[in-house]
Amino acid sequence: MLVMAAKQLYLSAKNAAALDAELMSSGGFSLDQLMELAGLSCAQAVYRAHPPSKYKNILVLVGPGNNGGDGLVAARHLRFFGYNPTIYYPKQSKKDINVRLSTQLHNLKVPFTDDVDSAIEKTDQILDAIFGFSFKPPIRDPFVHVIRLLEATSKPVVSIDIPSSWDVDAGKPAPGNLGSQFEPDVLISLTAPKPAAKLFLGKKHYLGGRFVGQDVADKWEFDIPEYPGADQIVELPVNKEK
Repeated sequence: MLVMAAKQLYLSAKNAAALDAELMSSGGFSLDQLMELAGLSCAQAVYRAHPPSKYKNILVLVGPGNNGGDGLVAARHLRFFGYNPTIYYPKQSKKDINVRLSTQLHNLKVPFTDDVDSAIEKTDQILDAIFGFSFKPPIRDPFVHVIRLLEATSKPVVSIDIPSSWDVDAGKPAPGNLGSQFEPDVLISLTAPKPAAKLFLGKKHYLGGRFVGQDVADKWEFDIPEYPGADQIVELPVNKEK
């Protein structure tokens, strides 16, 4: 079901960080709750775009921050949705929440790999959970190599919130810079689209984060489209204007 949002205004990096802080203070949410809701919506978007009947093997590229945590949660749900996830997590966070999320995956016998080149060759699709809205360049190893792989791969890629290497407000890097050739097939915006989503030219754009009330949306000036049924995601139009 494709929903044409009424206004679909965009949430800048600064406002996205402030909104998260508000949700975890006066909003009454914990980081665990927000990550769980985000990861569940990402897993649903993957299922909708690339079902396990055709794309059963999925490589989850995990960064050290909260975007990576969303990817770990998504991987757990994808395991129960019938996928075979493999995790590439080269800079593992020592934060308690990330350690627990990794433990959950180990307990489900989800493999972790150090060989990202081989893993990309063997997978059917990729979930990009490397960098989120707080990303600031420069990109450092080992992610320089990973971004180059994403630029070169013909495997379908789903990016969480922001395509990794893109600037959350300005979008794709300038030609000739690392990441300038990276265009995921699917983008999953969380809570509200970020300005970079205006420049996304892939196949599908989903919004996840069905937990924000209208008062919050009005305060931060973004739209909440109508989610169908019990879905945690809603499809948004892709802006095809360059």
